Amino acid sequence: MEGLAYLFERFPSYTQTFCSRELAELQRQGVNPLVFSVRQPKDEPIDDPRLTFREAKYFPQDENLVREVDRAIRKRLLPESVISELTTWGRKTDFLRLYQAAWLGPRLKEQGIKHLHAHFAGLAARTAYWIDRFFKIGFSFTAHANDIFAPKSFEISLGKLIGAARAIVTVSDFSVEFLREKFPGASDKILRVYNGIDVDGFQITDLTTRPPVLIAVGRLIEKKGFADLIEACRLLHQRKVGFRCEIVGEGPQEAALKAQVGFAGLENLVVFSGPLAQDEVRTRLARSTIFVLPCVTEAEGGMDNLPTVIMEAMASGLPVISTALAGIPEMVQDQVTGILLPEHEPEVLAKRIESLLADKTLLYSLGTAGRERSANLFAIDKNVARLRQLFSELVR
Repeated sequence: MEGLAYLFERFPSYTQTFCSRELAELQRQGVNPLVFSVRQPKDEPIDDPRLTFREAKYFPQDENLVREVDRAIRKRLLPESVISELTTWGRKTDFLRLYQAAWLGPRLKEQGIKHLHAHFAGLAARTAYWIDRFFKIGFSFTAHANDIFAPKSFEISLGKLIGAARAIVTVSDFSVEFLREKFPGASDKILRVYNGIDVDGFQITDLTTRPPVLIAVGRLIEKKGFADLIEACRLLHQRKVGFRCEIVGEGPQEAALKAQVGFAGLENLVVFSGPLAQDEVRTRLARSTIFVLPCVTEAEGGMDNLPTVIMEAMASGLPVISTALAGIPEMVQDQVTGILLPEHEPEVLAKRIESLLADKTLLYSLGTAGRERSANLFAIDKNVARLRQLFSELVR
């Protein structure tokens, strides 16, 4: 398929490996989009060649980009309509999106690009909006979680992005209904495509690790619910339940969470492993007993939607304990593939962990059913095939 390009804010990204997987699978299925990224990643542990798209083209740094576009304006190298909009906008908020569009648009035209896709209703999508306006190259984007549940205020708002986009992909049935209810005029162009994973790439745990290991993976931010997990660990320790807990990831709450662990006297039971490469994450999942991610709703309404790491845990045959928020129940079926709880209930969480550790039959049953559901719903080849069909229609 010719004429397709992807635009990212930062690529590849440790916290967005689903984007790398999507591109790699598109390539495997014979689609080779051009890939552009506004920012280059720094110090991120992405050393798995299956998850790294090494042909991304990066924008100049902001100062150089502005200088280059200003020169193009002075020399009248851009269409007059584009120069007029850039001049009128001036240095208003988010002006860099217009400059990025003015820099990338001509390059896309030269390459014969007819459609541009972005991930998240954020910086890259707003740049794609201006590329469409300036150069008539249509765009779509994949909406994920806080970018739609708690969008930041920009003049090019979420509503304007949805109104201008040719298609809006989102990653759960929950978010499809959320967007259709909020933007009923765009209902026909909002569709669900699950993030995909290579289920066969995950080793199945045998659930025999002693002491049993609780594992959680994610950015150390409020919506992941790690504070509730640590409190549940304190209660388990108080009840003399044997376990270890490993938290994989980094983020702004790291210091506060480590302080909580220290205050509870759990330093020998709860460990923070930092960000790990994907191969190592898969290894840690295969050595664990229960995957726990007690997601919560943030004060301003932000929340997780369909955490990819839950799919990965299910692919590893791990029983999953999480909360009944957003798209999570589309993965975790209570008492079938895992256990669902209300948010902010660490006491209930501790009880469910304790009872599950004591029921080996249920442990294996939930893990086995979870891997089967992961293969049926989230196999990357099936979900990327839907994207490939969509892009084929949009490019035409």
